[in-house]
Amino acid sequence: MTDAGAAPRAPTPNDCPLPRRRSDFSTFTEAVDYAARSEKGLNFHDMRAELDRVYPYSEMREDALMAARRLLASGFGKGDRVALIAETCPEFAALFCGAVYIGAWPVPLPLPTGFGGKESYVDQLAVQLASSDPKALIYPAEIAEMGAAAAERQGCEGIAWEDFATRDAPEAEMPVIDPDDICYLQYSSGSTRFPTGVAVTHRALLDNLAGHAISMDFRENDRVVSWLPWYHDMGLVGCFLSVIANQASIDYIKTEHFARRPLAWLTLISRNEGNTLSYSPTFGYDICARRISSQSNVADRFDLSRWRTAGNGADMIRPDVMQNFVNAFADAGFKANAFTPSYGLAEATLAVTVMPPREGIRVELVEEERLSGTRGDLSRPARYRAIVNCGKAIPGMEMEIRGEDGSARGDHQIGKVWCRGTSVMHSYFRNEEATNECLVDGWLDTGDMGYMADDYLFIVGRAKDMIIINGKNHWPQDIEWAVEQLPGFNHGDIAAFSVETDNGEEAPAVLVHCRVIDPEERAKLHEVIRDKVRSITGMNCVVELVPPRTLPRTSSGKLSRAKAKKLYLSGEIQPFEILEAA
Repeated sequence: MTDAGAAPRAPTPNDCPLPRRRSDFSTFTEAVDYAARSEKGLNFHDMRAELDRVYPYSEMREDALMAARRLLASGFGKGDRVALIAETCPEFAALFCGAVYIGAWPVPLPLPTGFGGKESYVDQLAVQLASSDPKALIYPAEIAEMGAAAAERQGCEGIAWEDFATRDAPEAEMPVIDPDDICYLQYSSGSTRFPTGVAVTHRALLDNLAGHAISMDFRENDRVVSWLPWYHDMGLVGCFLSVIANQASIDYIKTEHFARRPLAWLTLISRNEGNTLSYSPTFGYDICARRISSQSNVADRFDLSRWRTAGNGADMIRPDVMQNFVNAFADAGFKANAFTPSYGLAEATLAVTVMPPREGIRVELVEEERLSGTRGDLSRPARYRAIVNCGKAIPGMEMEIRGEDGSARGDHQIGKVWCRGTSVMHSYFRNEEATNECLVDGWLDTGDMGYMADDYLFIVGRAKDMIIINGKNHWPQDIEWAVEQLPGFNHGDIAAFSVETDNGEEAPAVLVHCRVIDPEERAKLHEVIRDKVRSITGMNCVVELVPPRTLPRTSSGKLSRAKAKKLYLSGEIQPFEILEAA
C-alpha cells in the first residue's frame, strides 16, 4: 500500500473523460476495474474536515489486487469468509475489494462504541464471528487486544492489517467471478445476540445500486459526502460500494469524528464545488440543528446551496426534526426540497423505495386508531401522527402491503410491507429457518408495518417493536415522541417497550434520560412524564428515570429498544430512586 504519511494532494475530481455508468456491470470486480480507469476516488478527512488522504480508485484497485494475492497465498479461496473491522480508511477498502476479487466473502464488523466497554465489544464480535465462521479476523492495530481476544474465542486467525500488509503477495491468477456468486455478508445494526448474516450476490448488489442511482438521478458533477459507518448497510452499500459502481468521488469523515464535531459534515459539503449527495439518519440532522447556535450567522460559516440530495433513511423519519434543520440552515442556502426520504434494509441489499428528486418531505396525518388497529373511545378527541412519505419503489423492485392472512391490501390500508426484486438477499447465512420465515416465493417479509398511497410507501413502524396490551396496539414511537415534547429532552432520550408487572399483566415501560439533579424536582418530572404517557396510552405505565447516556444504541446509532429492555430487566440499567409524594 502507498505511503499513508505522504502530504495530501488535491482531492479527486468530480468529473473526468471516462463516461459514467450507473452500475451496469456483471460483477462488482468489473465495477472496480472500470472505476479505476477514472481519476475519481475516495478522500479521507480528519475531524476538522481537513483533507488527510487522497485515494484514487486506480490506487485502491492496485492495493486490492495486492491484498487478493496475499489472501490467496495465505490459503483463502472462493466462499471463505474474511471478517474485517470496518474502519473508514484505505486499508479496509483495499481488503474488502481484495477479498471480493478472489471470491471470498468480506464480512464488515463494527468498531467499538462508547457503550458497554471492552468485554461487551468482544462478546459482540465473538457472536458475529461464530455466525459467519471466517478463516480470519483482520483489524486495525489500535484494537488488536480486543480483536485478538474475539478471534481466539472463535478459533480463527486474528491479525492486524498492518501485519497482514507485510505478507508475501506472489503473482497469481484471480478466480472467475459469477454474477450469482455471493459478494459479501452484511450484519444488520441490531444483530448482536442472535445475528443473521445477509448473503448478497454480485447481481443483487449491482441491481440495487443501479436502481438507487436511477431513482436519485445520479448525474455528472455529483459528489458524495459521508460520515456513515461502513459496517452498516447505508454506509457500506450507499456510501462505499455505490460510489465505486457509479464512479463518483466521495469525501469522508469518520463516524466517531462526526459524533464529536458533527458540523464538520456540513463544512465538507460547503467546500464541495459540485452537486452534493449526502445521506443521514434523522438523528444526524437533529444533532447538527441542535449544535448550531440561534445567534450564529450560518451564511458566513456554511454554503449548503449545492446540496442537491439530502437523503433520509435508516430509522423513522421525523418531520419535526427535518423542519428544525431547515429553520437552522436555510440562511446557508439549504433547500427543503433537497430532503430525499427513502426506505430500505440489508435484506434488500439497501434501497427499496426512494422519494423522487426535489419532492422533499411529504407527510400524511394518520389517526391513532388506524395505527393501533382499534376504534378506541370515540368520545375522546382524535390524536394524529405525521407519517412521512418514503417514496416509490426503485426500478426492478415490487411492493405489497399484506394483512395477517397474507392477502394484499389496498391504498391506505395498514399491513406488513413485503417486497420482491433481483436485489432481495440470497439468504441468511447458514440459517435456513430464518430465511424461510422471511422469504416466501421470492417475496421478502421486511418486518415493517406501513401502507401504500398512489405507489408511494408510508412506514408506520417495526412490527416487532409494537406494544400490544389488552388487545390494543401501541407504537413505541408515539410514546417516545410525546415525552420528547416536554422541555429538556432530546431525540433518543426515551425508550418505550412492554414489561410484565408484579400482577402478571403487561404494561408499557418508559425509560427516560434524566438530567435533573435535585430529588424533589426529579420527583415532579417523574409525575409529569407519567401523566404524559398515561394521556397517550390510557393506562398507568412503568416510568423510570435513568442516568444520561444509559440507553443503548445499535452500531449505526439508532436507539435499541430490545437491548434497553434486556439491560433494564437484568438490572444493568439502574434507575434513579424517586421520592414519594408528601
